[in-house]
Amino acid sequence: MDYRFTLSVLGKLTFGYGLCMLIPGLLSFHQEEHAWKALFISAFATMIVGGILARFRQERHHLGIREGIAIVGGGWLLASILGALPYLLSGVLPNYIDALFETVSGLTTTGASVFSDIEALPAGILLWRSLTHWLGGMGIIVLFIAFLPEIGAGAIHMFRAEVPGPSTDRVVPRLRDTAITLWGIYTVFTVIEILLLYVAGMSLFDAINHTFATLATGGFSTKNTSILHFDSLAIELIIVLFMTIAGGNFGLYFLVWKKGWRRLLHDFEFKAYLSIMGISTLLIGLNLVFSSNLPFGQSLREALFAASSIMTTTGFATADFDQWPAFSRMILLILMLVGGSAGSTAGGMKVIRVLLLSKQSWNELQRDLHPKMVLNVKIDGKPVSSSILQTTGQFFFVFMLTFALATLLVSAAGLEPWEAIGAVAAMLGNVGPAFGSLGPTQNYSGLSDFVKMVLTACMLLGRLELFTLLIFLRPEFWRMHRNW
Repeated sequence: MDYRFTLSVLGKLTFGYGLCMLIPGLLSFHQEEHAWKALFISAFATMIVGGILARFRQERHHLGIREGIAIVGGGWLLASILGALPYLLSGVLPNYIDALFETVSGLTTTGASVFSDIEALPAGILLWRSLTHWLGGMGIIVLFIAFLPEIGAGAIHMFRAEVPGPSTDRVVPRLRDTAITLWGIYTVFTVIEILLLYVAGMSLFDAINHTFATLATGGFSTKNTSILHFDSLAIELIIVLFMTIAGGNFGLYFLVWKKGWRRLLHDFEFKAYLSIMGISTLLIGLNLVFSSNLPFGQSLREALFAASSIMTTTGFATADFDQWPAFSRMILLILMLVGGSAGSTAGGMKVIRVLLLSKQSWNELQRDLHPKMVLNVKIDGKPVSSSILQTTGQFFFVFMLTFALATLLVSAAGLEPWEAIGAVAAMLGNVGPAFGSLGPTQNYSGLSDFVKMVLTACMLLGRLELFTLLIFLRPEFWRMHRNW
C-alpha cells in the first residue's frame, strides 16, 4: 500500500467535497444565520482537512488495487464523518450519532431520517441533505475521476470499487470519458426533472430537492408527509418515471442515445426489471382492491408508486404501506432486497444478480437430470464467465450473512423481529422506510445509538456492495507492498 499517494488523493477528494458544502451555505447567507455559519465552518474545516492530506508527497502516480479500494472506502468514510458537521454545528442534530446517521443515509441514498419535523429545518440544511443524495447517487469517486485525470489508468480500481453491479463495463474506451459521460447523463436527467416538477406545481426549491432525491434514488423530502403532501397525480407520475429511469442502467441509456431505442428492448436485465416492477404493481393493486375495498384506480395508483419507489430503493411515499395487507408488505420486502439494475443509482442486490443466480440454479437442476449436458449461463445471448458467476454467488452469500447478523444485533437491542428484518433490509438495500415503528410515516429517531450505528454500517456496506469495506478487516490489506 502506498499510503502517501493514497492520502494525497483522499485529500483532493475531501477538498472538493468541502467546496460542495458552500453551495447550501450560499443559499442560507443573510437569511438563516445559524445555518449558513454552520455550513461555511463545516466547508472550511473539510477543506482544511483535505488540504493537509493533499500535502502528502506523491511517491508515484500509479494506482493499484489496494490504493483504489482504500481511496473509495476511505473517501466514503471521510465524506460521512465530515458531512455530519453541518447538522451538528447548526444545532439541528446535537447528537453526533444522529448527524452521522443522517449523513450516511444521504450519501448512500438510503433516505432514512432521524428528523421528526423536516419542514422546520432551515433551507440550507434541507439542500445539504438533498445534495448528499445527488453526490452519492452516481458516486463521489466517479465524479472525482471525471475531474482529476492525473490519476491515470489505475482509476479503474476506484471505479470498480464504487460502481454497483457484478461487472463494471466502460461505456466508452477511456475511463475518464466514461465517468464524464455517466455524470453528463445524470445531470441532463436532473435538469429535465426539475423543469417538469416545477411546471407540475412544485416550487423551484422543492423541485430541486425532490429531483436530487429521485435521480439518486434517495428519498429525502422537504415535507413531513413526503410526496403525499402534494396530492398531485402529475407530480407522482413524473417522479415514478424518473425513479424508474434512475433504477435502470445509465450505461444502457448512453447506448440508447448512440444506437437507438431498440437497445432497451433487447436488454434482458432492463426487461426483467420492468417486468418485476409491473407484476408487483398489479399484485399489490389487486390485493388492495380485494382486502381494503379501495377503488381500482386508487389502488393501482398507490401500488405503482410504492412498487417503483421500493424497487428502485428511493423510499418516497404517497401512502402508509405499513397498513397494507401482509401479502403486499411481503412483496415490498422482496423488492427491497432485489433492488434496481446494475449501473444504476439504486441499491439492493441488483436484478442482474438475481437473474444470474436463477439461471445458474436452473442449470444445476438440469445437470442433475443430464450429467453430461454442457450448460452455459447466457445473458443477452452471450455466455457469462465463470468468474462473474462465482463472484455473484459469493456476493449473495455475504449479503445474506450480513443481513442475518445485523438482524440478530438489532433484535438483541430490542426491535421486534418483523421490524428488525425490515430495518436491516431497508438499510442494506438503501431503501429508507421499513415497517412498524420505522414505516413510511415514522422515522429512526427513537432507536438507540447502538442500533443506529449498526444500521449506519449496513447503509455503507449496502452502497459499496460489501466487499469494498469488508476487505478493510483483513490485516494483509494494510501491509506495505510496493509491487501493487
